Amino acid sequence: MASIFGFRSRDPARDRQTDVARLDRLAKLFEQIAAEIDAEKTGLESRYQKEATNAAFLIEAMENGSASDRRSSEVSALTQSILNSERRIAALARQGGMMRELRHSLDAVFDENADADSPAAVESARQTGVGRG
Repeated sequence: MASIFGFRSRDPARDRQTDVARLDRLAKLFEQIAAEIDAEKTGLESRYQKEATNAAFLIEAMENGSASDRRSSEVSALTQSILNSERRIAALARQGGMMRELRHSLDAVFDENADADSPAAVESARQTGVGRG
């Protein structure tokens, strides 16, 4: 497309292709980060369950007199570890939610761009002069 001033605009199909490639890279990055978050959360939840089970058995053994009171420091350490795990699992859940929201927002931007690039939207913009600079 050429104008009388010598300015040439890019083909809208090329613009669309560039936008799709850029948004696809970003979507893949969000998905990669979400997978990393999920993997960390899954591993942490598994360790959390083991620590909670160990703490429960240790407390029960202490209450039944089959474990010495000196093991109370182990209970304290397990309790602290469990609390730390709970905080981290909650943080990872928030991060995972944020990744889902960002991914959804990206889809919305992609859909808006697709609507804006439709032949009807391009013709409407051309008729109203929108997009001319």
